[in-house]
Amino acid sequence: MKTLNSVLQFLLFILLFSLHKAVANGVTPEEARQLRDEVREMFYHAFDGYMEHAFPLDELRPLSCEGEDTLGGYALTLIDSLDTLALLGDRERFTSSVEWIGKNLRFDINKTVSIFETSIRVLGGLLSAHLIASDYATGMRIPSYDNQLLDLAEDLARRLLPAFDTPTGIPFGSVNLKYGVDEHESKITSTAGGGTLTLEFGVLSRLTNDPIFEQVTKNAVRGLWARRSKLNLVGAHINVFTGEWTQKDAGIGTSIDSFYEYLLKAYLLFGDEEYLFIFQEAYSAAMHYLYNDPWYVEVNMDSAAIVWPLFNSLQAFWPGLQVLAGDIDPAIRTHTAFFSVWKRYGFTPEGFNLATLSVQHGQKSYPLRPELIESTYWLYKATRDPRYLDVGRDIVASLQYGARCPCGYCHISDVENHKREDHMESFFLAETVKYLWLLFDLAVGPDNLVENGPYKYIFSTEGHLLPATPQISLLQEHCSYFGAYCHGNLKEEHRASDKSADSQETNGSRVSEGWVCRGFPLDSSSFDSSPVSGLIKGLCPGLTHAQKYGISYIASVDKPSEDDSAKQKDTVVQSHAIVVVSDQIANQSLSGDSNTDNVKESSERELESDPSQS
Repeated sequence: MKTLNSVLQFLLFILLFSLHKAVANGVTPEEARQLRDEVREMFYHAFDGYMEHAFPLDELRPLSCEGEDTLGGYALTLIDSLDTLALLGDRERFTSSVEWIGKNLRFDINKTVSIFETSIRVLGGLLSAHLIASDYATGMRIPSYDNQLLDLAEDLARRLLPAFDTPTGIPFGSVNLKYGVDEHESKITSTAGGGTLTLEFGVLSRLTNDPIFEQVTKNAVRGLWARRSKLNLVGAHINVFTGEWTQKDAGIGTSIDSFYEYLLKAYLLFGDEEYLFIFQEAYSAAMHYLYNDPWYVEVNMDSAAIVWPLFNSLQAFWPGLQVLAGDIDPAIRTHTAFFSVWKRYGFTPEGFNLATLSVQHGQKSYPLRPELIESTYWLYKATRDPRYLDVGRDIVASLQYGARCPCGYCHISDVENHKREDHMESFFLAETVKYLWLLFDLAVGPDNLVENGPYKYIFSTEGHLLPATPQISLLQEHCSYFGAYCHGNLKEEHRASDKSADSQETNGSRVSEGWVCRGFPLDSSSFDSSPVSGLIKGLCPGLTHAQKYGISYIASVDKPSEDDSAKQKDTVVQSHAIVVVSDQIANQSLSGDSNTDNVKESSERELESDPSQS
């Protein structure tokens, strides 16, 4: 009977989905307005369901209309939703939520929490709401507010600091908020888990005038980047004590994704050139070795041999990141490919095998992830191509007819039969509906904090709004693509790259040219042309990160092997994460060819659970 009900439910979804699409071939301005209002209702259906049935527990069980503690037991979904309430202009609920949190939230609790998830969801949520509630310019200033959220954020971050006390500077994955790191805590963490902390901790340092938070997270990034391979690729998991890579699969998705994201965004928000240097080299390597137009694969970080021909749903953030970098053409092609998977199933599965063109075994779920929607928003913002409104409409239809539950929105446990699971992640309210609402509001004629507010905003990997205020963004006014924020004197410039044509070729497709802004003050004496075409123009120094900062990767020694494709074992230097060398460091080249013929069978392989980009 349950199987029959599932089949009937799926057939009903297909029928309703088809009817929804048949309304119009293209989204009209009036329909965009209706879709924006529909997304607003989606947010309140889930938010009210949480407040009525789950608060103050962490998350909602939308099928049974109950609550559950999942991260730390401190009203996680409410904290994650704060800046979405502000973005929607809901002064009443934003004010009451901020006041409740200021009076009731405490972190002096015996709970072991994820450094990654706590930073992006809780720390980021508190900081974003603080910046909105404390500033008259946002239009959401709370008169009675007295920095309570900032005080909580600082207290929380200090409780996370013990995790960074490692020989490499790369933090443990978890820490107890009351007692610090447990002696039996795993020494293995993911690259994303260790390298996706710079925005939240950096903002906190700027707001408190205490550099420790920014320093430890920059050291973590340096610790990871110092251990990159000679191909400028990083692996998925690393030992925070020895610096040895325990999983050498390099990719842009699971376990690594937001490491790339925070390199560029930390530069854009803080103006710290070191992050830009690292991003340029990391992005160039990713496009050279991982990009199989329009898809991305995972390769061995040492040999570049393909080991994992898989699209995983976390990769879907990448086109949005490329928009911020100004590399639009490959972003368009990749987004089209990723959305074709959504169209096929009504959702994106966690894994889609590119060798078998089927859902990866054991990775059939869709946990309401926002990444594809995020990239859709950024591509529409950059191009104003109406096709992205059509994409947004299809996604709304899928969520409404496939995931809507009595008290909120349910995970889809199997995209092939649309079976529902009684769980709703907090990031559904922090990101998924936020990006959908921004997409349609942009089409209508935006009237919101992000598009018309006093500042340019960077979105954290959890979708939290971090403004480039003078206090936070210490960089002199500069010209970058910055998500299509360069208005006025825009023109496209084709510059000669410092690199050879071979290093710009990515499986037969050149990295597209980016945008150059004119008419802004820029100290051009400090910069050279970009070594990678398509990145931020006018600000990309010709030197490598190693040449500029004297920080090189920790060398590895090739060992003889009977099999040419055998993995190389790194010689690990077990002292500090960073090797400081002389100014005469040789350029780290992107030598080595991607062995596209060496595709290993992977249809039965399971992805290891790790902190993921929410």
